[in-house]
Amino acid sequence: MRAVLFIVIVAVIIVIAAIASGFVNINQIRGAEAPQLAASRNGVSAQGGHPPAFDVETGSVKVGAKDTTVKVPALVVERPGRKSEAATTNNAM
Repeated sequence: MRAVLFIVIVAVIIVIAAIASGFVNINQIRGAEAPQLAASRNGVSAQGGHPPAFDVETGSVKVGAKDTTVKVPALVVERPGRKSEAATTNNAM
């Protein structure tokens, strides 16, 4: 139960962040209208009514790839013993 509650909270936060940042824009273009109810001896009947309508605009994210050249520095690894031998050989000459 805690996991479901956590997921719902995270989803609500994501929706709020999307609307606040302008990534999602929601405009109501038609209001809701309740149905007309009529009661008689035979029961209750309903006519008409409609749900609200919304215009939703979302941002887009474009993902692509391109070839590029990256310079990578050269790495030289020398053993500590070899470097000290080379230094003593050069000093002797």
